[in-house]
Amino acid sequence: MYAFISGKIVEKSPTYVVVDNNGIGYLINITLNTFTAIGEKEETRLYTHEQILEDAHNLFGFASQKERDLFELLISVSGVGCNTARLILSSLTVNELSNAIANDDVKTIQAVKGIGVKTAQRIVIDLKDKLKKSDFQTEIFDTPNNTIKAEALSALTILGFSKAAIEKALDRLLKQMPDATVETLIKEALKVL
Repeated sequence: MYAFISGKIVEKSPTYVVVDNNGIGYLINITLNTFTAIGEKEETRLYTHEQILEDAHNLFGFASQKERDLFELLISVSGVGCNTARLILSSLTVNELSNAIANDDVKTIQAVKGIGVKTAQRIVIDLKDKLKKSDFQTEIFDTPNNTIKAEALSALTILGFSKAAIEKALDRLLKQMPDATVETLIKEALKVL
């Protein structure tokens, strides 16, 4: 229904933003890569995908059309829903995921927390030919220099992990990488949770 939504960012976290568009606040679920791309901007344009369920209407937003297109390809795979696709695109960039699919690199996809061998294989098998027909070029997102444990904790909690396990993982990671960004913390935590 909505191709994109632009407007002023009213609220932002690693998992969602609220965008004010002409007085209407849209809560839009985002990936970590989109969060990174937004950075410190006050206004944004997010390319959207709307999920309509019996009890909810959810918007998923992406910094680029390619990320949205890859998200939509992922959810076309049997067993991969919107939240799983968002988790995959939070752990891997568009370039990393499209290269993994193109090169039959099941292990890279399987490295995403919660993705098993069969799901990773299904993603590669179902999407390899579709990606060849599409135009997926390298996309590199800039990383902001601020890091806040609370943001990482909030994002991982929303993704469904237990708070105690998240705090333990984040504390261990912060000792190893004291200057890590929120995105790095979350990506590394996803590997160990």
